[in-house]
Amino acid sequence: MTNSSATNLNSHAAAGPKGEGMDSPSNFPRYSEYKDSGVEWLGEVPAHWAATRLQRLASIRYGIGEPPQYRTEGVPLIRATNVHAGAITAEGLVLVDPSDIPEKRIVWLAAGDIIVVRSGAYTGDSAIIRDHHCPSIAGFDMVVKPNACVPQFLQYSLLSKYLKEDQIDLEKLRAAQPHLNAEELGSCVVIVPTEKEQTTIAAFLDRETAKIDALVAEQEKLIALLKEKRQAVISHAVTKGLNPDAPMKPSGVEWLGDVPAHWEMRPVGALSRRISYGFTNPMPTAESGPYMLTANDVCDGYVNYADARHTTEEAFASLLTEKSRPEIDNILITKDGTLGRVALHDGSVACINQSVASIAADTELVTPDFLCVCLRGGVYQDRMIYEAGGTTIKHIYISRLAKMPIGLPPIDEQKAVCGWLSEQMNIFNALVVEAERAITLLKERRSALISAAVTGQIDVRGAAEAQAA
Repeated sequence: MTNSSATNLNSHAAAGPKGEGMDSPSNFPRYSEYKDSGVEWLGEVPAHWAATRLQRLASIRYGIGEPPQYRTEGVPLIRATNVHAGAITAEGLVLVDPSDIPEKRIVWLAAGDIIVVRSGAYTGDSAIIRDHHCPSIAGFDMVVKPNACVPQFLQYSLLSKYLKEDQIDLEKLRAAQPHLNAEELGSCVVIVPTEKEQTTIAAFLDRETAKIDALVAEQEKLIALLKEKRQAVISHAVTKGLNPDAPMKPSGVEWLGDVPAHWEMRPVGALSRRISYGFTNPMPTAESGPYMLTANDVCDGYVNYADARHTTEEAFASLLTEKSRPEIDNILITKDGTLGRVALHDGSVACINQSVASIAADTELVTPDFLCVCLRGGVYQDRMIYEAGGTTIKHIYISRLAKMPIGLPPIDEQKAVCGWLSEQMNIFNALVVEAERAITLLKERRSALISAAVTGQIDVRGAAEAQAA
């Protein structure tokens, strides 16, 4: 096995997004004449543009509120989960029967309507309804129905920094999670040119953002490929070893195949001093204190402490048993929600809830690093998911996990495999970070272009005409 396992993807990732055919806001001319907008944080706007309240450009209504019963057939209910940066997605789409809902509560969505998320992590995000989304019904969020401006232009204005960040305190709303209401949204100032120019700007942004979105999608595909390849490299190393000439033998496990002849087969339970999962009782939260980890905080290969909640020192000491307090080098596995994410606990003072399993390795037989990396490998990941129980919601049961056989080399070879994989993972991780950085830059460019165009800081009329020609 050679380093080409990871580095053969290097040239693709290093190239990054080229951005051919795209311009940054600084590449466009400005309008010939500007005036003071009368809004301190906005500054100057083109002389022929007008500032007006959003409520004078559109009506604002609320969706149905509490969702009715979901159906296997019916009309789509558009919710916050379906709203993403200007587009309606199929993710989490549910169906309802309109006859289940009082008619006066139903807001039927039409092409050109704009959904604005009212609460939660995506408060203030919005998306426009297209012809192919109809018929559909608005869920909990607000529906903006433009009546005195071009819908697509208003949509881009709602996505812009000058409206989302300068006029609505989204950071505060998202932290405390109160609802964004129609009065707050309606009082926002929108800067509008003529109807013809609104149409021109919207068409220009449609084309330019589509180019950027395509480049983002390329980088997302690359990240998925890197993660898939990373898992395959792990899987090969922990099932076949590092020596391609080593004699092999049948493992006796159909889904595992052959393993090196000198390896043993041991179930996870035989390699562990303890397999358990975390607390089920309610725990108080606190601003600081021991971390309270859930499946959301355990990622592939690391624990995300930045977003984890805390509990009190008193509750940590008195309300928990040892099984809920992982020790350094315990292996954490997500058993509910997104299944099978595996990380080695670094010893931070923390507790785990019932969605996380914890394995304390028997270090006389297996190093925690090796057992952890085994469980991250594709072949073992596939088996954990295959063995997951439950009907509609799947769970990894620790009793089944304990029976899963592992190919086990001698301790010295385990350490060698982990050392080699650490080098490989550093290469993969660097490529993933670079691709994620490219996505961040592309999204920043997209946001800057939208904000500059809808506030008249750049004049895109010439570019739009050239594109249309």
